[in-house]
Amino acid sequence: MTAMLSAVADHLGGARRQGADCAVIDATHDSRTVEPGALFCALRGANVDGHEFAAAAVERGAAALLVERWVDVDRPQILVDDTRAAAGPAAAVVHGWPSRRLTTVGVTGTNGKTTVTTLVEAAFAAAGRAPGLIGTIASRIMGEPVEGERTTPESTDLQRLLAMMVHRGVDAVAMEVSSHGLDLHRVDGIEFDVAVFTNLSQDHLDWHGSMADYYRAKARLMTPELSRAGVIFIDDDWGRRLADETAVPTVRVGTGTDADVRMRDVHVDAQGGRAEVDWDGASMTVRTSLVGAFNVCNAVLAVVAAVVAGVPRDAACAGVAACSTIAGRLQRVDEGQPFAVYVDYAHTPAAVAQAITTLRGVHPDGRVIAVLGAGGDRDRSKRVPMGRALAEADVAVVTSDNPRSEDPAAIADELIAGVRDATRGGRNAELIVELDRHDAIQKAIAMARVGDVVLVAGKGHERQQVIADDVRTFDDVAVARMCLREVVA
Repeated sequence: MTAMLSAVADHLGGARRQGADCAVIDATHDSRTVEPGALFCALRGANVDGHEFAAAAVERGAAALLVERWVDVDRPQILVDDTRAAAGPAAAVVHGWPSRRLTTVGVTGTNGKTTVTTLVEAAFAAAGRAPGLIGTIASRIMGEPVEGERTTPESTDLQRLLAMMVHRGVDAVAMEVSSHGLDLHRVDGIEFDVAVFTNLSQDHLDWHGSMADYYRAKARLMTPELSRAGVIFIDDDWGRRLADETAVPTVRVGTGTDADVRMRDVHVDAQGGRAEVDWDGASMTVRTSLVGAFNVCNAVLAVVAAVVAGVPRDAACAGVAACSTIAGRLQRVDEGQPFAVYVDYAHTPAAVAQAITTLRGVHPDGRVIAVLGAGGDRDRSKRVPMGRALAEADVAVVTSDNPRSEDPAAIADELIAGVRDATRGGRNAELIVELDRHDAIQKAIAMARVGDVVLVAGKGHERQQVIADDVRTFDDVAVARMCLREVVA
């Protein structure tokens, strides 16, 4: 697509422009990726100021600049108060407003984003739509993976990806929307047809500072500037507050009589779950192969979001039911062993507790052996609560996750403190400490007996482990599978 710089400036209220009008064919925030004819958006980050790279962008062929201060280079410029807030809308204009040519469902919440977006993608496909997906595990165009670095890509990359999807025939997109993405205006310039809120629990407080600020970041998705309709899970206290506060027309999903979409007769077992759902005077059965009551809730949210987005109810239910597994989300690893093994992305106190409780419920005859570490250079305040949640298991195996620049033993000590605190409170989890993640998984599997369940939590779908400056290949599923083959050989 091509847009005139004047058209970009006209859309950015209060913007000033200097220099001749010109055509721009792309928008980017990274001077290294500038191609001739692009609009370079000079974003200010925590460590880098994009204005310092304006000359490099011009050398690579930038046609114009989006800036917060005039830069001494020979190129037309648009001056705005906040380039980060303006970059998304500017890129949307350049690419011809791709979100307006797509049915878009955005999903936010601490847990469940990946599952709900994947299920919505499946519902779109079942209805004969050409789906796209943008998320943590992968981004896909009609089932084919495309590269991505963040849960919510930077605004200029995101608009380019949406434009690519339009060009390749996609007509409906399910997208994860992180609190960072909302805080940093990465989704500005997108007009979501449906926004979904799953839940809110402690995470990312190193960034947001408080649960109230974390909530406000998530709630921004449910504003008329970004979304036309909302689907909110009101059994979550923060969700109920959001449903009461939002100005967006909203469908309330929950188990209470005040829900617009009411779930009842929820049943779960090791093969999945189902719920009867009452909505607008009619009932339907929502089924999922995913394990746990929370995944039944995720399935219902996905069905409702897809229906609000225009998918027939029968197709939405069929698509959700057909989605049998999601990488790293209570993903079962089976090599014929007489006990169960699951890999899950749970890396918050609530998610760890939920995973352990779920597995205890569907495998009631044995012990729960849970392996968990915590990421370095991330929210330290959740580590002790994660340890307390880990103590819900019969055997708590503390290990390393991605320690990054921190000392793995120091991180483990905080988890151990949580486990011991819970033990003093009456829980009786056996504590094992093994900082080598491979060896921790191996020990957990080696000690499992008939009927037990092993949970390997924290990294889920991830394929790398970051230790100081060393980025090594590490896949929990592959390691668990290898260890299981040794056991059953």
